[in-house]
Amino acid sequence: MRRLKNILNQIGRSVIAYAKLRTNNLGKKYCIFINGRFLTQTITGVQRYALELISSIDTLLNESTNNTRSISYTLLVPHNANHLPDLKNISIKKVGRLSGHLWEQFELPFFSRSGLLVGFCNTGPLLKLNQIVSICDASIFACPSGYSKAFRMWHQNVLPILGRNSKQIITISQFSKNELIKYCGFVSNKISLTLLGVSDFSSLEQDKTILDKYGLNSIPYVLAVSSMNPNKNFASLVKAVECLGEVNFKVVIAGGTNSNVFGGRTDQLPSFVTLVGYVSDAELHALYSNATCFVFPSIYEGFGLPPLEAMACSCPVIVSTAASLPEVCGDAALYCDPYSPADIAEKINRLIDDSAL
Repeated sequence: MRRLKNILNQIGRSVIAYAKLRTNNLGKKYCIFINGRFLTQTITGVQRYALELISSIDTLLNESTNNTRSISYTLLVPHNANHLPDLKNISIKKVGRLSGHLWEQFELPFFSRSGLLVGFCNTGPLLKLNQIVSICDASIFACPSGYSKAFRMWHQNVLPILGRNSKQIITISQFSKNELIKYCGFVSNKISLTLLGVSDFSSLEQDKTILDKYGLNSIPYVLAVSSMNPNKNFASLVKAVECLGEVNFKVVIAGGTNSNVFGGRTDQLPSFVTLVGYVSDAELHALYSNATCFVFPSIYEGFGLPPLEAMACSCPVIVSTAASLPEVCGDAALYCDPYSPADIAEKINRLIDDSAL
């Protein structure tokens, strides 16, 4: 999609422009390193965001000038990184013997000591001053109960320090920018705002085998897509379906859980709720394209890509009035009160009954 390409190009060109300036000032080859710790993690929204940006920068380097040829680009990854991206202009280098936070805090600064470090996944080494970090939201402060104690304590201490020490912070919505200023004390002019876009799902072949696997060809279903973080508010969605009474519906939730992050909370779900877990893009395209509607009742989002993915597949969208979602969805969605299951149910009924809507 053209808008997505423009957004990714904007970020990629900013990184390249910074490197050109450094090269011109120093009169020698300049190094840009990318924090690849995320390649040891399950691919969810934040990791997908990082992959798309790195891919965009790699593509932009095909347009390189003499200045950019004097800049080296290296994706630094831990020894246990798997599924490395196929890049033509950015080299990939496995470094160090540690993993996780230890690798990021102690080994990554050493291996990136000769240049600028760029991180796209909310964290970075505290002692590295010459770095740019993308921080997507301030949910760890605004909604701390949705995270495990260890995860919460670490990130609540790390984010303010990163904001002070880093050259620049990237975030993904005006809402998130305001939240980071509020909770972390970031300086406004140190935050670059870069809105997101979605991949063009319409170009993908639908993998409809997932519909057969879960019996979704013969019964309408309401789709929700995300992790099981309590902030996603699936409990209200389940209660909303119960408010609908005797209807021949299923609720399908695509996504996964992470007990290390979300504290191991998994509620007992009723029989009409189907958890399909992590799905491929082709399966997700099929789920979006064949759903009666997509519901996103989240109470906190730094941006919220799933509603835009659903729109790209022509799936009617119901979203919460909370956080960044009105900023992101504008007048293209039907809004609900995330704290009122009855209101969510009423919006689902409206979409079922009004084909024009």
